[in-house]
Amino acid sequence: MPPVSQDDADEDHASSDGSPPAAHSPGPLMIIGGAEDKLRRRTILRDFVAAAGGNAARIAVIPTASSLGDEVIEVYDALFRRLGAAEVRACRPESREEAADPDLVKVLDEATGVFMTGGNQLKLSAIVCGTPVGDAVVRAHSRGAVVGGTSAGASIQSSHMVAFGVGGTTPKQRMTQVAAGLGLLDSTVIDQHFDQRNRYGRLLMIVAQSPQLLGIGIDEDTCATVTVEDGHEVLRVSGRGAVTILDPADLVTNAYEAKRSSPLLASGVVLHVLPAGTSYDLTTRALLPHEPQVSAEDAAELAEAQADLRQMARDIAAGDAGPAVLRRRLARRRAARKTDHLDEAPDAPTDRQDGDTR
Repeated sequence: MPPVSQDDADEDHASSDGSPPAAHSPGPLMIIGGAEDKLRRRTILRDFVAAAGGNAARIAVIPTASSLGDEVIEVYDALFRRLGAAEVRACRPESREEAADPDLVKVLDEATGVFMTGGNQLKLSAIVCGTPVGDAVVRAHSRGAVVGGTSAGASIQSSHMVAFGVGGTTPKQRMTQVAAGLGLLDSTVIDQHFDQRNRYGRLLMIVAQSPQLLGIGIDEDTCATVTVEDGHEVLRVSGRGAVTILDPADLVTNAYEAKRSSPLLASGVVLHVLPAGTSYDLTTRALLPHEPQVSAEDAAELAEAQADLRQMARDIAAGDAGPAVLRRRLARRRAARKTDHLDEAPDAPTDRQDGDTR
């Protein structure tokens, strides 16, 4: 995806012949449950850079939620550049006044990818939502840029977000507080570090109190990527963990009368636990047919086995050898193929080299 200049953005409002501007498809949302792998395979971050345009990617990092200083910017700058991004720029408002800075807005308007780091999601919401910087993030998504975020940067993408609260499995009255998010994903509430910090109860509490919302809990090093396909918002899961979805459309609850911190009745909630490779239609609230994914290594091994079987069938049909001879031939062919593959393969970087982000 090429970078978008301010002139291009202005042209979207009116074309030279006075016709309405060309419509853009919303860009993907990459909602990460926190603690994404930064040292080894870095699959999720690699996918984010690819979605932002690969070696043409211009990425804006919003680290407002983080209590760290320039260190967090330096980490993601090194990571994204190592993964091939052409440019990484910081957009760090520390107050609502700074979030109106035209220079920061320009960084977002020119980005092909926007990434929001982890930290304090209430701070991120209080400073960004309803400001020119927040509007620029929404605008970037609308014009087709990928918007990603981890931990706090994940929660703020929904219409409602968990501001703070305690963990626990049982939903209880007042166990968490909700604030408004950017609304990139409508009628949802997102929670992160979901399994690792036992946040089932607080997400159940929210959907029990607001059953029009779809509850989405995302585990660490796990990404829910949402794209618009044929008018439907489709969520696809990648990473090490799972995405938990709570659909309270047919909920029966006593949340409207429960006292203080008493346990809540929450009956009829439909639970979906989605591991990597599964997909869910957020528009119809239905699981999509599972499409098994085969790695390149597994596919190569399967193709090799099929070739061996075909050759064995030809040898048997020719009748020129017994089973013992055929087994020895097969072993020799496999050994020869393995040797050829090792001779041709380029040197692979070690884990230590791959994790070097300097």
